[in-house]
Amino acid sequence: MDSTAHTPVNTSTTWRLRVRLEDSPGALARTTTRLAARDCNVLGLSVLPVPGGVVDEIVVTTPAGTAADDVLDDIRAEGGQCVGLTRADLREVVDRTTAALRAAAAALRDPSATAESVRVLLGADAVQVADPGVDDAAPDPDGRHRAVVRVGGAVLIARRGWAPFTDVELARVSALGEVLTAGEVTAIAPAAVLTSAGAGVVLRTGTPEDADAVADLHSRCSAKTLFARYHAGLRTLPKRWLHRLLQPPRGTTLLAVCGTRVVAMAQLIRTNDPDEAEISVLVEDSWQRTGLGSSMIARLGAVARGAGHRRVVAWCLPSEVGFERAAVASGLPVTLRREDGMVRVSLSVAARVGAGAVGVGVPDSE
Repeated sequence: MDSTAHTPVNTSTTWRLRVRLEDSPGALARTTTRLAARDCNVLGLSVLPVPGGVVDEIVVTTPAGTAADDVLDDIRAEGGQCVGLTRADLREVVDRTTAALRAAAAALRDPSATAESVRVLLGADAVQVADPGVDDAAPDPDGRHRAVVRVGGAVLIARRGWAPFTDVELARVSALGEVLTAGEVTAIAPAAVLTSAGAGVVLRTGTPEDADAVADLHSRCSAKTLFARYHAGLRTLPKRWLHRLLQPPRGTTLLAVCGTRVVAMAQLIRTNDPDEAEISVLVEDSWQRTGLGSSMIARLGAVARGAGHRRVVAWCLPSEVGFERAAVASGLPVTLRREDGMVRVSLSVAARVGAGAVGVGVPDSE
């Protein structure tokens, strides 16, 4: 349940509630009458089948000075029980048909956006690509509600804290899968990009089989390029690093492959802040300034959106302008800030903007 539900706010707030009401005539009508008496505006009502019966979903806007707890008191007064409460995005919960169509369109345009499309359809906190052998019944380590879905050729794990996923919601994801299948779209398909030099490169997820190619990538990089990535003197890549680089326990590794050669590598790593993930990019010297780094950053931005992050950040030395340049060219809104002698590059992944419409903050002085 949303932790702010107990505190009155100074502005109107829209909430999404799931409640179990008494199985008696007029229970729902009496509940909405009580809400109206508080000047609450009921924007939507729907009935969701669940094991053992149904739950009613109510989308309601409360006036300034009213806490969600006040609404819950009215529900309890009519013998109801709240089983889920969260703040609502009006664009998603009031006009669900439009939201669903936009989610499908986003996945059709860009397969890497499939996880984000599933997150929108489910109203999930996060959706991430999982191993095909994942245990569907395993509990979530953070105690959140969890659902394993298969869509667009991928296995995805959806999580949220405020309410369990219902069969109706999961059916929407199944329908999205049918749309993507009809459009021959796969969520885990490699993406082809064309560099400014005219070379064709494939962006795909790294696997343990890429260990030798990734080691070769590092051996071809200059000391300056390796220092910019690792912020440490590094002549060769220790073998013990290869597994963690290709299968990080808290993230994703993206490779850029030309022919059989890995020419760049990027990573997205979750942090303790659910809104934020860290990214890093390593591009072979001869492939730098070709647009490859910006393409990889944009791709990881789509993965981060699907995972429920609002921004991705990277840390650079003040002299490292290459990453800053690639970040701006990725088309994501960028903010730069100096912290402890480093430059913090923050990219918003909440919404994609076109190239040339990027707002770049001025670095603070040390």
